Amino acid sequence: MRLGSVGVVSALLLAGCLRPAENRAMRDLKVGQAEGGGLSLVVEDGLAAVRGVEPGGVTLWGNAPVFTARATLDAGATTNWLITVRNAMPDAQLVAELEDGELLAVEPVPQSIRTVKAWRVELRAGAVAKLHVAPPGWDSAEPFRFAALADVQEALPRVGDIYARLSKDPTLRFILFSGDLTENGTREQLLEFQERLEAGSPIPLYATLGNHETFSKDAEEYTALVGRGNQSFVFQGVRFTVVDSSNGTLDPIVEEQLDGWLASSRHGTHVVSMHVPPQDPVGLRGGGFANRGESAGLVGKLAREGVDLTLYGHIHSYYSFTNAGIPAFISGGGGAIPETFDGVGRHYLAVDVGANEGLREASLVRVD
Repeated sequence: MRLGSVGVVSALLLAGCLRPAENRAMRDLKVGQAEGGGLSLVVEDGLAAVRGVEPGGVTLWGNAPVFTARATLDAGATTNWLITVRNAMPDAQLVAELEDGELLAVEPVPQSIRTVKAWRVELRAGAVAKLHVAPPGWDSAEPFRFAALADVQEALPRVGDIYARLSKDPTLRFILFSGDLTENGTREQLLEFQERLEAGSPIPLYATLGNHETFSKDAEEYTALVGRGNQSFVFQGVRFTVVDSSNGTLDPIVEEQLDGWLASSRHGTHVVSMHVPPQDPVGLRGGGFANRGESAGLVGKLAREGVDLTLYGHIHSYYSFTNAGIPAFISGGGGAIPETFDGVGRHYLAVDVGANEGLREASLVRVD
């Protein structure tokens, strides 16, 4: 059957919507790569965004507590480099070594902001240096506590209240953020979010994007300033995986990545976070995946692979439930317009986990 012009246009539009997150998934693969000042830099697994490279200086925005970058210096380029990591663990250290294991000289440079770390490093012209950023004990199996948060959006001017409450718990290591940092995801709003984070929070925030980030150039600004929407890292024996579900679906590229991350931690503790939950636990907002088959398939996969905890945002409230037996929480209490009828305002979760114990406890912490 031949389609008329309207039918052709409709078919093309429909085909373009079948993979609404494809461009974001492809863009993720380039995060952490940059060149400048005679230096070529590649952050393994894209766990940090390169915010700037100039002769003698590199600035990164960390999106994981531990990451490694490989730096290749051209012959004739300056060898003395200042490596600055914003959104870093307050006790992060830098180890720099050549491929043959030779350690390079590293000098810490004091900073006034707890989550900004800087070091001077003597690189070797014509050689590849491995730059490893991590806090002491990152590879232990000691239990630890982190905060789970989502959906700040238009409450950005008031987010300092949440950071002040977080500051009262010195055991929290970092914030895992399940999307919707700002109202529209513009460059100006994201920069403001990061400035307020550095000014108010004693710990870094590692995020995936939400649907509000896609309002600005399909999250191009988010990718440039924050980093990947899909990634996975390990801290003290616990794997954390975040995936981009901001369109109520996962792109096939992300599905394949997720399969690999799930397989790698099949017998260990695994926390999975995304913005839109596969299933709306109460059905009040239709706040789940658009396709029930995809939703059921994803939840079943997470259960079969032994995921220990799932964390979501998008619904501006607090819900505790299970996904096929997996403990699940929606913690959308960052300040976006709340579901006022339920009596839960701004809040976050304090989550205790361990490599050997799995989920130990998840507690609601009210801010309002």
